[in-house]
Amino acid sequence: MNPLIKFFRTKIYTAISLLVIILLIGVNGYKFISGYTWLNALYMTVITMTTVGFSEVNPLDTESKIFTIFLILGSVVIVGYALSVITEYILSKNDFEELKQKKMQKNINSFKNHIVICGYGRNGKQAARKLMAYKKQFVVIEKNKEMADRLQLDNVSYVIGNANEDETLLMAGVDRASCFISALPNDADNLFVVLSTRQLNSKINIISRASNESSYDKLKFAGANNVILPDKIGGDHMASLVVVPGLMEFIDNLSIVGKSDINIEEVAIEKLFNSKKARTIKDLDLRKKTGCTVIGYKDSKGDYTVNPEADMPLESKSKIIVLGRPEQIELLNSVYNIEIENQ
Repeated sequence: MNPLIKFFRTKIYTAISLLVIILLIGVNGYKFISGYTWLNALYMTVITMTTVGFSEVNPLDTESKIFTIFLILGSVVIVGYALSVITEYILSKNDFEELKQKKMQKNINSFKNHIVICGYGRNGKQAARKLMAYKKQFVVIEKNKEMADRLQLDNVSYVIGNANEDETLLMAGVDRASCFISALPNDADNLFVVLSTRQLNSKINIISRASNESSYDKLKFAGANNVILPDKIGGDHMASLVVVPGLMEFIDNLSIVGKSDINIEEVAIEKLFNSKKARTIKDLDLRKKTGCTVIGYKDSKGDYTVNPEADMPLESKSKIIVLGRPEQIELLNSVYNIEIENQ
């Protein structure tokens, strides 16, 4: 909690305590000095503290009048203090929230080649967790204002607004981003957002969620590079657990994100050697140096080769996929100084 807000809350608690004390003093005073019933004593205390000007229940004697004078003076001071503290707290809280939002937006404006997640539902939240574990820079666009507290609690940079509006997309830095994840629950909304994002940034990599298979081609046509069908993936996974349970259990235990439990890593060729001379997988000798095994190769065009041959030449701007135990992956990062790429 912000120290300023905490300070004002302490003052509010103090003001409330003083109000309760003066109320108890007034009730007991009128009860035992003026001989009123408890209800009449409470009534007299309240109208005295609020200075509404109603007449007293019974005529006051000298002792009661003196007590009322001090009760009025004490009430005016305490009630005035309480009102000023509450007003100051409300204004300071609004100013603080506005200041915090401006600071966050300023931070977002400095982002470049980041990821934008549209929607903070089940899929969006899961994507955010993975990106956070991988230490990737990202911004969440969320339409529901009530999600702001959840986003703050998760320490996520966010923009509250309608992603169907270009202004909201630009506030999230879509024009500077490298990747956009559209995780809205409605396919029509995803379609519109994908189309708008592609118009704002022709080079951005767009990944969209789809509920219906019929939306797949439409989203691809609108500009999505990849379309994910969560229900289809979930069904395929469950069926695979029936057909090849051992294999799926092994795959489920592989980790591609995290700090110390990564098993699979994608490495750019340029990180492994600087020479312009053509190299092969055999020349890298990663198995001997790090214990990692090359299980895949991605060429400069984006085409994959599973279990490539040892004499396969490594092109410029290509990547290799390696498999190893966490300590072997860490050794790979250490030997070739590629830890920054994992972040």
